[in-house]
Amino acid sequence: MNLEQARQTFVIEAHDLLKRMEEYLLALETAPDDKDTLDALFRSVHTIKGSAGIFDFEPIVAFAHVVEGVLGDIRNGKMSVDYDLAALLLSCGDHIGALVDCVADRGADPSVELLTQGGALLDQLQTYINPVQKSSEPKVGGLPAHHLAKTSTGGARKVTSDNWHISLRFGPNVLRDGMDPLSFLRYLETLGEIISVTTLFDSMPDAAKMDPESCYLGMEMDFKSDADKETIANVFEFVRTDSKIRILPPHSLISEYIDLIGTLPEDGSRLGELLVNSGALTPEELAEGLRIQQDPSAAPYQEESPRHALIGQILVEEGMLQREIVDGAVDKQKQNRQKNLREHKFVHVQADKLDTLINLVGELVIASAGASLLAQRAGDATLREAMATVSQMVGEIRGGALQLRMVPIDEVFSRFRRVARDLSHELNKEIDLVIDGAETELDKTVIERIGDPLTHLVRNAMDHGIEPADRRKAAGKPEKGTVRLNAFHDSGSIVIEVSDDGAGLDRGKILEKALERGLVAPDQTLSDQEIYNLIFEPGFSTAENVTSLSGRGVGMDVVRRNVEALRGTAEIESREGRGMTVRIRLPLTLAMIDGFLMSIGGASYVVPLDTVVECVELDDKIAASGRDYVNLHGEVLPLLRLREQFREQGQAGRRENVVVVRYAGRKAGLVVDKLLGEFQTVIRPLGKVFGNLKGISGSTILGGGEVALILDVPMLIQKAVNAETQTAAG
Repeated sequence: MNLEQARQTFVIEAHDLLKRMEEYLLALETAPDDKDTLDALFRSVHTIKGSAGIFDFEPIVAFAHVVEGVLGDIRNGKMSVDYDLAALLLSCGDHIGALVDCVADRGADPSVELLTQGGALLDQLQTYINPVQKSSEPKVGGLPAHHLAKTSTGGARKVTSDNWHISLRFGPNVLRDGMDPLSFLRYLETLGEIISVTTLFDSMPDAAKMDPESCYLGMEMDFKSDADKETIANVFEFVRTDSKIRILPPHSLISEYIDLIGTLPEDGSRLGELLVNSGALTPEELAEGLRIQQDPSAAPYQEESPRHALIGQILVEEGMLQREIVDGAVDKQKQNRQKNLREHKFVHVQADKLDTLINLVGELVIASAGASLLAQRAGDATLREAMATVSQMVGEIRGGALQLRMVPIDEVFSRFRRVARDLSHELNKEIDLVIDGAETELDKTVIERIGDPLTHLVRNAMDHGIEPADRRKAAGKPEKGTVRLNAFHDSGSIVIEVSDDGAGLDRGKILEKALERGLVAPDQTLSDQEIYNLIFEPGFSTAENVTSLSGRGVGMDVVRRNVEALRGTAEIESREGRGMTVRIRLPLTLAMIDGFLMSIGGASYVVPLDTVVECVELDDKIAASGRDYVNLHGEVLPLLRLREQFREQGQAGRRENVVVVRYAGRKAGLVVDKLLGEFQTVIRPLGKVFGNLKGISGSTILGGGEVALILDVPMLIQKAVNAETQTAAG
């Protein structure tokens, strides 16, 4: 087994469970009685503890065990989740995450500061733990023993042992599945004391027939603990499917021990002697049980019904069992089983392996384009047909590979529920966070890099945008403010909006600050959009006071730089006194796109196919006049002549064409010489030397080996619109 790989798997799954734990806690603040959420929360912590126990990560096991205890009391109705308890449990989740990070660092020991923090959290958890001592009365199946005694017919004879008895036969594939049998004993010791344990090797074959990767072990152990049966059974959760596990509570019926002996594969007399030697049975109890087994008429009582029927009988007597509830529980179990089956269909893949696959697919696309070009030049119809089929399949492979990288943006949006909760408390404001379009998918590389800009925007909206409750009330607004996150697809891009219903931007104040800093000239005329965009300038801030959250003028600058690094744009829409929206547009992927190929002179250029609206032939009169606009379907379409833009010296074509592109609701016409059609484009970065090159966002390799530049459509449209605006103003 590769222990390092297993460690990394544990770290990934633990962080995923901690993320779910955070979501469940935030949900419980508004719906504290949601049993399904409570159960899911408990399972998340329990699974982390169980996995850590298997790897013997004791700091995680010990801390999670206390958290699990508090959650158990919540499930049992001893307390409910309020703001303070949720805040404490969220901090506990953060601490477990920090301990998991220590595991990720090749098992590094937690720092003194981290252990001190954990101790402080444990002290706070102790104040929530019920100080009343648990009843010493043993429980069977989670029910008090007196309930079971009440249902027996004639008073069943029970053993005198105060200990649990655990009978365990590991499945043959336990070792192959990466499980260490000793790890379960170590984990069990965190719940109590192992009084005795006997390891059985009866299933082991002769050496010649033995498989070194198979497990032949069995164990019989006596265990002293105050834990209930469910908690003890969950210790063996990861081997429950393939192994045979039987757990007998303290003071179980003698008949249950006799039944256990009868079902085990080993010799019955040897097992009986083993149970007597361990203290689970006295010699008299064993003798009585065997006598009754041989002569049932000698029993002073009738055998009890199966355990599930017995519990059902108790619930009926207590008036708690109804047919509707039973049917609902059965349906819920079916749904959970179906959900688990769906979850098991997912496979974790390392990001670098996925990147390697995408790179190889990109090379395949380029090679396929080259082969198709050679087939066309050869003039062989059969070869061209074969290459057309290959190209189609390569396109499908490319689409499937890119889809592997697409993940829902909820992966980013969900983290802001915690941010909104903590910030609203810190700012002493009531703020709702509303999330729309969380299912919208985006390239994982973009997802990873958009988190910081969105964090700045959400914090800015809550701190600057949303007014205090008294000011909102005076303005006729609800006292509780709203910050909204929204995402949707538009023209081959993804649009992310961060909006609030706060005070909006003060146009006059922004302009005054810009004049003061020399960002604009006194006689310069700016549109509202241009004035609002000034807040993206480095160091620009209109805040009167600098707080721990904002006011230094660095957040919005970070937003713009990060968005532009992703080949995206950011724009602002604001209504004074009504709120503000920051709208970010990003490409869906940074790897490969469907492009439209065109040429000017001897140079080739590509634009994303999703931005192309139509292609038209440029009228000779307009071409000769040099006019920078054209009437297209009754609308004024600004033109951008790429020959002039990029100073191409090659010979112009006989007729020029216009490629109409659209982005963010605006259109422009790119004047080119030739239209070469659709092209599967593998995006290559230009490098740092060309980082400031305007109008170009990347490059690609054509089938013949030539380099084609990928145009930055948003920047070109903006340039064309600005030129048209200046012409109209002049």
